Amino acid sequence: MALNIIDHPLVLHKLSIMRDKETSTMKFRELLQEISMLMGYEITRDIPLTYEDIETPLMPMKAPKIAGKKVVVVPILRAGLGMVDGLMKLIPAARVGHIGLYRDEVTCQPVFYYYKMPANKERLVILTDPMLATGGSACDAISRLKKDGFKYIKLMCLVASPQGVKAVSEQHPDVDIYLASLDEGLNERNYILPGLGDAGDRIFGTK
Repeated sequence: MALNIIDHPLVLHKLSIMRDKETSTMKFRELLQEISMLMGYEITRDIPLTYEDIETPLMPMKAPKIAGKKVVVVPILRAGLGMVDGLMKLIPAARVGHIGLYRDEVTCQPVFYYYKMPANKERLVILTDPMLATGGSACDAISRLKKDGFKYIKLMCLVASPQGVKAVSEQHPDVDIYLASLDEGLNERNYILPGLGDAGDRIFGTK
């Protein structure tokens, strides 16, 4: 497992605006898309390339192009949806899967209420969720993807707690994590501190 903190000045600046409780829903959503696209450059840095023969207006050349079956972007519903548009602007040919889950209050076991993925299991999966708090949802989603046969998975979050990073790294040491910020920890309600509040509510205006 590699932990990658993308601390580019533009990412940090936009994240600071998102953290501000006075930032509007529209602005929050817009900034999340922008940060997702900026983070997308790093998360796709090691995508394999192939070389194809093309002709420029001046001469033939061997031109690098993305190899293989490319990418599937997979938001964990519902907050993960806010990161999809930014990645799709960067990778328009990507497929989009969806994972919806919640934890049963009695059994504490994950319940998947929606799961839809493309058939080809060789694609790189970019799993998105703005918040990596306890790590429970991310770990459950990754386990479900692996059970379905997906082997190449990266987790992309905006902010995370050390507890969440530890949980994912212990349960899924083969999955790289990409963050804009590793925050201080969790409060008694398992909200990330300093965090940015409930990402889903702030994206969709359901505060």
